[in-house]
Amino acid sequence: MPEGNAAPPAEVRAMFDRISPVYDLMNQLISGFQEPRWRRRAVREARLGPGMAALDVACGTGKVAAALARAVGPSGRVVGLDFAPGMIDRAQRERTAAPGLSFVVGDALSLPFEDGAFDASTIAFGMRNLPDYARGFAEMSRVVRPGGRVVCLEISRPRSALGRAIQRWFDWIVPVIGRAAGQGDAYAYLVASTRGYPGPERIAAIMREVGLEDVRWTPLSGGIVTLHAGTKPTGWTRPA
Repeated sequence: MPEGNAAPPAEVRAMFDRISPVYDLMNQLISGFQEPRWRRRAVREARLGPGMAALDVACGTGKVAAALARAVGPSGRVVGLDFAPGMIDRAQRERTAAPGLSFVVGDALSLPFEDGAFDASTIAFGMRNLPDYARGFAEMSRVVRPGGRVVCLEISRPRSALGRAIQRWFDWIVPVIGRAAGQGDAYAYLVASTRGYPGPERIAAIMREVGLEDVRWTPLSGGIVTLHAGTKPTGWTRPA
């Protein structure tokens, strides 16, 4: 059995479609308004410059994709991909003012792009929803060029005293906010999905197992969020 989220993908997709109208506001509240800072760190780790190309996987309403588009400028290209049509619909309505930015519905485990099509691929708060983490990282690696970056920003279970205190608050407040927004089941799932997600050392190991090099990870906000990044080497081959 692959390491991954055991929830049926069709149910997860339907859940994200349902919460798409409140998704951005809920992210701000749940993160204690830290989410924009985390997002900026992820974009910096992609190491993009003008004219480059990037893919944001599990893009949601497109905030990270829009930030990547600003990094590559009008001569660059950014694609945001998500399996939930409701998320892509909102992204297309709210984020497409940037030149070279587009959004598509697609499967993170079977990306509809050629090998080496991008200079970087990112995923923010989406990896823990995939049924196969290794395959997700392998696909993100496949579509970047040799020397390209693979970046993952994800909720984690902190170890520091401060982090554990924040985590207890998170575990309590998220279902409360979710119920207030009429999405209690969805945000109960969010807490459950963080409990089942591997620790940062294991995620780094999975990234190395799919062939990435120079894999590093950084805890943010007391470790409640972790930022992983790795580089695709020359001669990379997709793992069997």
